[in-house]
Amino acid sequence: MMSKRLTAPILIIYLLLSLLPIYWMLNMSLKTNEEIIGALTMWPNNLTFDNFKTIFTDPSWYDGYINSIIYVAINMVLSVLVALPAAYAFSRYSFLGDKHLFFWLLTNRMTPPAVFLLPFFQLYSTVGLMDTHLAVALAHMVFNVPLAVWILEGFMSGIPKEIDETAYIDGYSFPKFFVKIFLPMIKSGVGVTAFFCFMFSWVELLLARTLTSVNAKPISATMTRTVSAAGMDWGVLAAAGVLTIVPGALVIWFVRHYIAKGFAMGRV
Repeated sequence: MMSKRLTAPILIIYLLLSLLPIYWMLNMSLKTNEEIIGALTMWPNNLTFDNFKTIFTDPSWYDGYINSIIYVAINMVLSVLVALPAAYAFSRYSFLGDKHLFFWLLTNRMTPPAVFLLPFFQLYSTVGLMDTHLAVALAHMVFNVPLAVWILEGFMSGIPKEIDETAYIDGYSFPKFFVKIFLPMIKSGVGVTAFFCFMFSWVELLLARTLTSVNAKPISATMTRTVSAAGMDWGVLAAAGVLTIVPGALVIWFVRHYIAKGFAMGRV
């Protein structure tokens, strides 16, 4: 009984501590730099939206958001498309070295991005992919595809194999069966997979910053270059941080039910 009474206060305290950084960043985004570096205030004394105006009017800022959305979308689509047939093969067939190959895929996900930095840089410089959206998307696939295969394989293994056999007896070809019957049954798994691919690609900085310079520079790289002769532009940086949270929050809102199913199946 005592533990139940303590649960609510603990959850409230945890929620407040979790929201405090977000509130403080929003608070800073509505202040001038003079007020930010001056006295400590819990809310803006002189409310201003100039920091957000800078984000939406300065090409160096809003181009970063557009570039990030483009390569994240490319990465998310390609990762899911590549992972779907691979996960189906792991869930339905047994072949020599299947367990070792599956483990090898996961080890790629565990490798730090810095390990692949130099090979990607040299390869893209040779083939002319440097400073393109596709370059970052393909680099992120090294980490997202193993995770996508692992998540999707768990969802697919929960579907009885008899469904496949019944569909073939009914005259379905494999592409027709996969698209019309099998894919709708694992749509929650596809949603969870797309969410994690999005989140990794959206917040990753090292590869995105190194493989781009001007044409495809993401917002995460732009946010690290706000120092000028006048010092750090804290207000604009806070406004950019607030706007960076928005896409992730929207994705979480749309796939929240699928994530719950992923936790129930033990794949998240």
